[in-house]
Amino acid sequence: MFVYEWQAGPMTMSTKHMSLSERVEELLATGGPLPIVAAGDPVLRDVTEPYDGQLGDALLDRFVAALRETMHAAPGVGLAAPQVGIPLSIAVVEDRARGPEQVLQARGRIPLPFRVLVNPVYEPEGEDRAAFFEGCLSVPGWQAVTARHARVRLRGQDERGNAVDEVFTGWSARIVQHETDHLRGTLYLDVAELRSLSANEAVAERWSQPTAKTAAQALGFELP
Repeated sequence: MFVYEWQAGPMTMSTKHMSLSERVEELLATGGPLPIVAAGDPVLRDVTEPYDGQLGDALLDRFVAALRETMHAAPGVGLAAPQVGIPLSIAVVEDRARGPEQVLQARGRIPLPFRVLVNPVYEPEGEDRAAFFEGCLSVPGWQAVTARHARVRLRGQDERGNAVDEVFTGWSARIVQHETDHLRGTLYLDVAELRSLSANEAVAERWSQPTAKTAAQALGFELP
């Protein structure tokens, strides 16, 4: 994983006074998929600035396109602006829901069309929670079982400022919770069952079952 200079440690004098639009322009000038910030960088722990037109429509479109390209290249199903070093309340999500049918059904995973989430907030609908292995592009190489609300109501805007008020369920609900949490400075490890923390290789070899029940029994943690 790469981290550009202005993301690591104290900001230099040359970047300290840059506007967000200037920082995004500088970032996009690198071309191709954007570098993803790894855990340990303070930008992932700060509450993001609400988006209120700081980039302008044209630059926002370019930034969103770069986020989508980076998400696909990773590959992932969501990416938040802080994960590329930009502390704005913007995230993109998209899930093509590929995999064994039994796993997709167990996770309530259906295709989630590409969406841009601006200033999103969510609240649970009902008390049901679901726990599955979850990973993060900013914590490469690891996964942990994370209990999430099974159904959430998401409010915010899209990239054109149109109001968003929508209910998400299953795996789509997990994705929007994960990305919205990024905008509040929260990583999935903050809410995960840490006894389940496993390398990607271990998950593939040992815990590829549709649910996390086998992992819970073997690793000694409880499921909701």
